[in-house]
Amino acid sequence: MPTARAADGRRFGVAGLVGMGGGVVCFLVTALLGPSVFEPRLAGTAGEPPYSLHAHPSPYLAVGLVVVGVAASAAGLALCFAGVRRGWRVRALPLAAAGLLAAVAFLFLPPVGSADHLNYASYGRMVVTGHDPYVTSAADLPADPVAGAPEEWRTTPSVYGPIATAQQAFASWAGGRSVRLTVFALSAVNVLAFALTALVLHRTARSEGRRVRAALLWTCNPLVLFHLVGGAHNDVLAIAPMVAAVAVFGGRTSGRWRALAAGALAGAGAAIKLPAVLVGVGPGWVLLREAWRGGDRRRALGGLAALAAGAAAVLAAAYAPAGPHALDQIDRASGMVSLATPWHLVDVLLGPGGQRTVIKIGAAVLTLVLFVLLARALPREEQDHRRVAAALVLAWLLAAPYELPWYDGFGWALLALLPWTRFDWVLLVHTTALSFAYLPARAPKLIDMPDDLSWMFTTVRPTVIPWVLTVLLVLLAVLCRRPGPVPGSGGPPRASAASPG
Repeated sequence: MPTARAADGRRFGVAGLVGMGGGVVCFLVTALLGPSVFEPRLAGTAGEPPYSLHAHPSPYLAVGLVVVGVAASAAGLALCFAGVRRGWRVRALPLAAAGLLAAVAFLFLPPVGSADHLNYASYGRMVVTGHDPYVTSAADLPADPVAGAPEEWRTTPSVYGPIATAQQAFASWAGGRSVRLTVFALSAVNVLAFALTALVLHRTARSEGRRVRAALLWTCNPLVLFHLVGGAHNDVLAIAPMVAAVAVFGGRTSGRWRALAAGALAGAGAAIKLPAVLVGVGPGWVLLREAWRGGDRRRALGGLAALAAGAAAVLAAAYAPAGPHALDQIDRASGMVSLATPWHLVDVLLGPGGQRTVIKIGAAVLTLVLFVLLARALPREEQDHRRVAAALVLAWLLAAPYELPWYDGFGWALLALLPWTRFDWVLLVHTTALSFAYLPARAPKLIDMPDDLSWMFTTVRPTVIPWVLTVLLVLLAVLCRRPGPVPGSGGPPRASAASPG
């Protein structure tokens, strides 16, 4: 007979799946209804994918659907986490299949949430028409139907790496002068990268329980599906090689070829979005520690050299044709502060002037502190490079001055490689808070948002959410110092969560 705890776990798990499914349905309906405050209009010929109705949903309906979707998704994930903690068991393959089917459904619907896909299409169009996207902006080509399509960042050249630019150029070649077809091609590659990441996570997991975890945190995670797949954000392109880098490196016993492959994959991720390079610290840390502790020092140093050589070779091959100016916009973007982070409060407090330097230094120090805390507190296992890589990526996500909800996909993918941990809850709160902050992630002046909804932009995004995330940072520090799992963390007790590492 099942125990009362197991029965509770099953009820929690089933209710959680219902909530997650309801969240995905809300997001799909928002996309299906057609252009709205959440969905930019896509120019193109009728009958071209992606497809949608032209129901012209009111801002109240569109915002309401996404609010309900985010709330149902977050509650569903929380219930599933709690259900697993209470012994709930479910097969991983149906969960993964459901997530992949949802991803395919999003592929045939227009992107929602932001207008970033219009910028991707623009940069690709610049390449195929002979312009340099690292010095050209949409404002320079207003007559081109694709290059001139962006709503935002119209005077900003590309901030993305050369591999991302190559993918955008491929999509533009496939889509021609149609914005719709170009965006569809971008989404198709994104869905493929999402599916490959899901496959790596599934195959890397050593048990059915770990495969369930990978499915819940990545493949059928409705918040990941909404932001990365439904929003067509190219972060998923960087996440795929990043996860593969961690998976291919086998720990301290890895040979040089595995280290070389891990470095090359980390370099490929960085040539899409630069933060993906952080994942290389995991293997590097393990190899350095082995050399320092007097193990097979020659083997460890050889592996470290191979890791660095793999990353350097890919980055050099990617950036050489683009030229060093491809990094200019990254340097400019490094001083930006988004409204929904705790650093925005500092920005407001210090006022205009040199505060951005203070914020950049403060963010670097906070990232280092969080990395140390998380590296000591995350679950330990044989392949310790996963813990170190996840700790650094999570520290960056929580401490970065510029943060958007789809960036959290980096954290979800790496946490999916680890055992159940209390920090799943931290990332869930973080992603949920940012999701509510960006309803939608489009410039208010460019969309027809009623005045009585303006408080979402003037109060929730720049004030409420930064304070929520500030409190979350404090709670994170407390969690890092407390031994053992918290209720609902879904993992067995450990002797100490703060043992030296």
